Amino acid sequence: MKIVVLDGYTLNPGDLSWEALEAYGDLKVYDRTDEDQIVERIANCEIVFTNKTPITESVLKACPNIKFICVLATGYNVVNVQMARDLKIPVCNIPTYGTDAVAQYVFALLLALCHRVEAHSESVFEGEWSKSLDFCYWQSPLMELVGKTMGIIGFGRIGKRTAEIANAFGMKVMAYARHPDLALASDQLCYGTLEEIYEHSDVISLHLPLVEETQGMIDEVAISKMKTGVILINTSRGPLIVESDLVAALKAGKIRSAALDVVSVEPIEETSILLEAPNLIITPHIAWAPKEARERLLHIAVDNLKLFLEGTPINVVNE
Repeated sequence: MKIVVLDGYTLNPGDLSWEALEAYGDLKVYDRTDEDQIVERIANCEIVFTNKTPITESVLKACPNIKFICVLATGYNVVNVQMARDLKIPVCNIPTYGTDAVAQYVFALLLALCHRVEAHSESVFEGEWSKSLDFCYWQSPLMELVGKTMGIIGFGRIGKRTAEIANAFGMKVMAYARHPDLALASDQLCYGTLEEIYEHSDVISLHLPLVEETQGMIDEVAISKMKTGVILINTSRGPLIVESDLVAALKAGKIRSAALDVVSVEPIEETSILLEAPNLIITPHIAWAPKEARERLLHIAVDNLKLFLEGTPINVVNE
């Protein structure tokens, strides 16, 4: 059985092992695959693993030997799942590997915005503290989280874990979910509408999938309903935010600061309007990437294949 990994480098740049997959067949791992190379590389294989390399309708039609596709991520919009269903090809994703990693990263970003630790450290190494007339100084306003309200839009696994950490910091949480679990409500956690979250939150963190209803939801209208001085964090999907509206709000001071681990086009374009924005942190889509999380991802991917071969597939997104 031929197994191909189309873009394995981001998952495993060399610190993990593909040995567990090798046990299931003739494995070929490519670091990256350009779109004009896809068909050539998987035309004769049965098992395909992809992360961001698209498996389109035309690719599926050109590769009749494919029996199983696994997306090495939670989001699976890189695969034409409807066509795969029509061709009776199961498509699996990896839904749970990054819960702790992403929730932790939300607070890495939030604390960076509250304290600008690296900027202050750099100023010390540049000699500013040595030259200071006072025993301390700060280059930007500092912010304490205790007593603040975090609005969490999207309350799945990552949103719930983020809420737990927020409560540990002494923050109150207002969550938006299509199907609220009222058993989770407490003095420190309540559910609200989007309008209520915009109105009351000091910090807003996005944890939504990218679908038609959520694309561009954080736009000029939504931002106008937010508290002046709100902090916005997105570790979910870049197109949830209308980036020109975010930049305008940052420049106007409506949004105090923002942190994005995802943008609408990745890698970010050199001409992106985001690169002109003040009080903005952008990181290169790494919330998911601690080694421990990538190890879990690879382990679940192997389990996806194993159980498919045994006739009991799991994590199928196109049943």
